Amino acid sequence: MATNRIATTVWNGELIKGSGEVALQSSGIGTYPVTWASRAEQPDGRTSPEELIAAAHSSCFSMALSHALTGAGTPPTRLETKAEVTFQPGEGITGIHLSVRGEVPGLDEEAFASAAEDAKKNCPVSQALAGTTITLSAEIA
Repeated sequence: MATNRIATTVWNGELIKGSGEVALQSSGIGTYPVTWASRAEQPDGRTSPEELIAAAHSSCFSMALSHALTGAGTPPTRLETKAEVTFQPGEGITGIHLSVRGEVPGLDEEAFASAAEDAKKNCPVSQALAGTTITLSAEIA
């Protein structure tokens, strides 16, 4: 069964001086301010499209890796994934770096790195972002 998730942004004014709010409607967990400055300079308590992409990517990747490890008979105790999305004004998103540290009993570093690479290729968010260079570093805790 397919699911739909909804977020809505209301933007006021021009790009540089304007501001907006993005509402996570499906979950109802909040509305967050966004500005050009929070995107291209410092966050100052506001979010950006790139931070939201990083949140989506790190959570999707973690789910994909957990599923693959469990299916292989080595379920993880803990996975900590960070996604860093690089935005260059005038160019756009220039890359994403995933780094994952896992506690996986009975699994060595090489097998973990291989599973992480597979999850990077196969998580739905990675596939949606296929036009972007995605790099990965993985280590066992």
